[in-house]
Amino acid sequence: MAYVTKRTTKRAGLAVAGVSAALLIAACSSSTSSSTSAATNPTSAPATSASSSASASASAPALSVSDITPDFTALSQLTSLASAGKGSVAVILPDTTSSTRWQEFDAPYIKAAFKAAGLSDADLTVQNALGSDQTQKSMAESAITKGASVLVITPLDSGTGAAIEQAAKAAGVAVIDYDRLTLGGTRGYYVSFDNVKVGTVMGQGFTQCVKDWSVKSPNVIVMKGAPTDNNATLFAQGYLGVLNPMFSAGTYKDVSNPPGSWDPPTSLSEFQQQYTAHKNINSALIPNDANAAAIIHYLQNQGIKPKTFPTTGQDASLAGLQNILAGYQCGTVYKPIYFEAGATAALAMYLRAGQTPPASLVNGSVQDSQAKVAVPSVLANPMWVTPANMNDTVIKDKFVPAAQLCAGQYAAACKAAGITA
Repeated sequence: MAYVTKRTTKRAGLAVAGVSAALLIAACSSSTSSSTSAATNPTSAPATSASSSASASASAPALSVSDITPDFTALSQLTSLASAGKGSVAVILPDTTSSTRWQEFDAPYIKAAFKAAGLSDADLTVQNALGSDQTQKSMAESAITKGASVLVITPLDSGTGAAIEQAAKAAGVAVIDYDRLTLGGTRGYYVSFDNVKVGTVMGQGFTQCVKDWSVKSPNVIVMKGAPTDNNATLFAQGYLGVLNPMFSAGTYKDVSNPPGSWDPPTSLSEFQQQYTAHKNINSALIPNDANAAAIIHYLQNQGIKPKTFPTTGQDASLAGLQNILAGYQCGTVYKPIYFEAGATAALAMYLRAGQTPPASLVNGSVQDSQAKVAVPSVLANPMWVTPANMNDTVIKDKFVPAAQLCAGQYAAACKAAGITA
């Protein structure tokens, strides 16, 4: 159904009384242990039940996933929706520690995308919960009581996300899960990447690197992200799908599988404990660049030489890309964040105007295995980035400035890779 938000002067007062209770009730009843699966076949967005919304949708511009580019030019087609829409849009990002992306890329891309779509600054808030469940809940409660008609959330965990989404639903606020799916949630849409494929691409990059760096007997430590993050579960599903056959065949040895974390110091501690206990470890599947950077710095201090100890990453961070150029990281999974931001802005503009997003935009679905529903989704494909394609991916997309990437000691490696400012 379309999310048509009916706002009256009584709404804020009613929400103040009810939102906190809804958050508390949902927090007590939700669970986070499950997994999701992505569907690659396009699916249509849910049909609207309101005849006025149906007729409005017929005249709305039908943006498609192929229209979303780094400059967000196509979103200008949605400016008519900005004037037709009601209420504000509130975006709540999770933290600043699990990845540098949230502050460096997501927040500015999201602001730029909504600006291109014609939404005024007064109708948009982009906040970060700084790793606190309570802060994320409080931010959502505040946004709802102040008249938000669309809430975009990257949940710190599914329990927190489900509590927020239940409160939003009670207040008639549309919700978009951004990057992370809330298991057991009630959101209407999800924007992300095919996260199993993210892991698959990482695993395939790792196995190719083992060959390229001539590691004869790979003794692998398999690292993971936070157990409370459903994406971490899906990443692991993907890369273990590549690595497990190698372990079963005896081609690789599965030495250790620490619990996992998105906190780099915690991840480093897990690695150090296992590396000390298992001196045969000579390669590491690491699920993001931030964790990899901490581990790589430790390995360098242990005298490990370039292109001898394969590691992996995700997010195409500056540190990750420079570690790749230096020969300490095999590659990184590049997820064009501008796509997530642009797709989210487009979805929100349709929902804010009480219209159903077009099937040309909603190109897939992801299963919420806890709620047992298929969630209409906008999904992008990840890419494995090495020196061979940096210039045609992260540099071309202006994700990282070449001058910054190639500064100082990395200049020679950039030149060898054909990277130009």
